[in-house]
Formats: sequence, structure tokens, C-alpha cells
Amino acid sequence: MMATETPLSDVRFLTVAEVATIMRVSKMTVYRLVHSGELEAIRVGRSFRVPEQAVNQYLRAAYVGTG
Repeated sequence: MMATETPLSDVRFLTVAEVATIMRVSKMTVYRLVHSGELEAIRVGRSFRVPEQAVNQYLRAAYVGTG
């Protein structure tokens, strides 16, 4: 494990519904981001879990300043 990696026991995983609520988008939008590879996720059975840090990174990268 690299020095910058967080131990898996400390990672907070979010459901697609939780991510959609945080981002204020539909669940389908979150699924599209996951399937396109823009948003990191792991598959647990038939559902996905998204690391909270991945959501934060995505939002920081997508941020557009207004001046």
C-alpha cells in the first residue's frame, strides 16, 4: 500500500442514491458517470458503492470559477 492511500477500513462508501443527493442530480446521472469511468466506484453484488473521496475529487475537478 502506498503512503498516500487510505486504509479500506477508513474509506466511507456511499450508495448511488446518496451520491445523487449530494450532487443534486438523478441516480441515472450517477450511473452514467460510473459507467463512463468519470466517477470511481466498486461493484458490490448488483449495486455500486462510491468512495466519498471520489465524489469530492470529481466535484473539485468539475468546479468552474465565475470570475
